[in-house]
Amino acid sequence: MQESNRIEFKSTLNDKLEKEIVAFLNNREGGILYIGIDDDGHPVKNPDIDSIQLKIADRIKNNILPSTLGLFDISIEDIKGIAVIKIIVSSGLEKPYYIRGKGMSPSGCYMRVGTSTQPMSTALIDELYAKRIHTTLRNIPSPRQDLTFAQLKIYYQERGLELNNQFANSLELYTPDGKYNYIAYLLADENGVSIKVAKYAGKDKVDLAENEEYGYCSLVKATNTVLEKMKIENVTKAKVTSTKRVEKNLVEPVPLREALINAIVHNDYSREIPPVFEIFSDRMEFTSYGGLIQGQSMEEFFSCSSMPRNRELMRVFKDVGLVEQLGSGMSRILGAYDKTIFEISEHFIKVIFPFSWVEQKKDMIKNKLNGDENGDENGDENGDDRKVVLLLEKDPDITAKRISEKLGFSTRKISRIIKRLRESGKITRIGSDRKGYWRIEK
Repeated sequence: MQESNRIEFKSTLNDKLEKEIVAFLNNREGGILYIGIDDDGHPVKNPDIDSIQLKIADRIKNNILPSTLGLFDISIEDIKGIAVIKIIVSSGLEKPYYIRGKGMSPSGCYMRVGTSTQPMSTALIDELYAKRIHTTLRNIPSPRQDLTFAQLKIYYQERGLELNNQFANSLELYTPDGKYNYIAYLLADENGVSIKVAKYAGKDKVDLAENEEYGYCSLVKATNTVLEKMKIENVTKAKVTSTKRVEKNLVEPVPLREALINAIVHNDYSREIPPVFEIFSDRMEFTSYGGLIQGQSMEEFFSCSSMPRNRELMRVFKDVGLVEQLGSGMSRILGAYDKTIFEISEHFIKVIFPFSWVEQKKDMIKNKLNGDENGDENGDENGDDRKVVLLLEKDPDITAKRISEKLGFSTRKISRIIKRLRESGKITRIGSDRKGYWRIEK
């Protein structure tokens, strides 16, 4: 084996990794970098080779721009009985690629010249940037090509639409060279993308009460599942004043839905970081990766004009009824909340919805200080009754123990809630305690 324009040897992993990968990404034919072969082509044994692979993948994904997702593959190759690391790098579509810490400059952009790696000239950097093909998920190959779309077809059928044999073309699910792209991967029946929903007992992340993952399926199905989960969590609070009884959800339902869908459809999946949804005792936080879109100002972000990061996903979400009109989501959010609920950083956008019952919570604390220590025995203070009813609707045979496990409540508390619901006529037990089931009274 010899080094060439497309092959580079390194005996060990060193600080030149990003430089060599950038050069191959900028090379018209890509290239192969071996870790564990010296300059003479002889294999060199490296300890803890599995750990080295993880470090390489992490450095390539995090230290090089634009996104390298789908442009490299790391494997182990046996050469003369010694395991070496083989990194296959494809030629990227968004040249010039560069080292994040160095920027788009001669010290950050490299190219292959014969068997060596050389800095790019400023003139060449400018030329390549002017010709750059902006990477969308449409240009990134799917990690798998054996994709099926039964779930997606069902959602289209429910809207009275049919996906014919040419749907992959019309929905732009192919890369320019005819492979399934990352949009297809996200919409397929099976994938490796999971959306996390975490629930905490308090106002911080110390006491994790629930940690669920929704995904590994079509992103449309995952979105609908997360919406249903949040609908359950967004309970109704009741406050009785001197003149009337006021009922209100923890968070306004319409803005919650819009912010949740925005976090999913506008997330930058090219870095393999899915959106995260967190529920605290006093708020909900929705976090998506990507920050503002390149060239978008803060004013434009809040102006309600549509500038979709993933236009192909947006189109599908609109087809299946998850998005009503481009750019309408932000106006619905700002119709109920002000801009201060948004936290925008270089890489993340977070929406923080404070719960609407802060004043009511203060009243509860005041009542307890005055001697009322019975908590939920006196009523549905925290909307827990509705959570139990929703579980009983979904699974009439569910046991009190299972309800306790799902909601994170003690079995004693579940017994009190069940007793209250029965006495108020909201639920009825049909049959014996052992073999019967619950009926919800409308």
